[in-house]
Amino acid sequence: MAVPILRRNLISFFSNHNSSLLKSPFSLYFSTETAKQPLDAAAVSKFLIKKHSFSPAAAAQIAALSRLRNHENADAVLSFLKQIGFSNAQLEKIFKTSPHFLSSNLDSNIKRKFEAFQDLGFTSAEVVEIITRQSRLLNHSVPRISSSASALIHVFGSTAVAAKFLKASGAFLCDMESTLIPNVEFLKSCGVPMAQIVRLTTSPQLFLHKPENLKKFVEKADAMGSERGSKSFIYAVRAVSSMKSESWELKLGTLRELGYSEEDIMRAFRNSPKVFTCSKRKIRRVAEVLLETGRYDRAAIARTPCVFQYSIEKRLIPRLGVLRVLEKKGLIGNWPSIASMVLCTDVEFFERFVAPYLDEIVDEVGDSWSSFSRI
Repeated sequence: MAVPILRRNLISFFSNHNSSLLKSPFSLYFSTETAKQPLDAAAVSKFLIKKHSFSPAAAAQIAALSRLRNHENADAVLSFLKQIGFSNAQLEKIFKTSPHFLSSNLDSNIKRKFEAFQDLGFTSAEVVEIITRQSRLLNHSVPRISSSASALIHVFGSTAVAAKFLKASGAFLCDMESTLIPNVEFLKSCGVPMAQIVRLTTSPQLFLHKPENLKKFVEKADAMGSERGSKSFIYAVRAVSSMKSESWELKLGTLRELGYSEEDIMRAFRNSPKVFTCSKRKIRRVAEVLLETGRYDRAAIARTPCVFQYSIEKRLIPRLGVLRVLEKKGLIGNWPSIASMVLCTDVEFFERFVAPYLDEIVDEVGDSWSSFSRI
């Protein structure tokens, strides 16, 4: 008697209170109560092309990853971004990287995050550039964006500088308190002016190191003879920070092979620290190109370490080619020093070594002429 009563009570309970539990797995799968399925990629691609003029290639790439469930939301997001000032090319770049933003809620998510930037004083143009280059910033919460961007402005003194840093690396929103702020304060305590620190806004990797590592980089720059009050000190620290100790030693070894004394190396580091960011291969190749002329020796190269910074194909080879022709025709007696040859601008080189002899050399400089023919 108890079993029939229990069965009747259970059936009554499920029928009245949770009828969906009685449905089969198949009925649940096909039920309209389930979450709406993503739109077909072809439909999304067609929408992006027809409604928002995306290129077919970009539309196909975005559609394949977007998992968009309705056109209306995506249309609202795209229309809002265009209204702010995003171009189609910028939107394509953003959604290739972050296609899920097409499904984001416009009012509670996208708009609020843009307002967070604007409330801090960033211009619409700055926000557009920041998001175009670092779209993943929008993955952060509104409070996180506000607090971190505000800290950036406080550290650097303006939204313009803060915008440069954000465009270069969105990682600052994650590492502000643990890296950027203490690192900037430490560099200031070393006597580095804020104006020099700000110069690294376009390549701010130095500030993402752990503070204890930055202190080691400064110590190494000190040991190499770089003066803290000099304009090159911040670049010396960056050069040291750009490679592991093993790579650093190998690079020093390359310079020694080229005839650099320890004094030459330290002088080069003090005067041209950017040279130490050049690859070993490039350093060797530059030396080879100069030595092959028969007019420059290792001592001359050691006196002009900045030569390693310049493009072999765009600067060294064309200019050396012109000098060879001038010498062959007896138009110059002695070649200029490496510094005189490489440090001048294209216009200055043209006026000194090409223009005076133009009629006599134009047919012989060959490929070298193409570097100066547009001047």
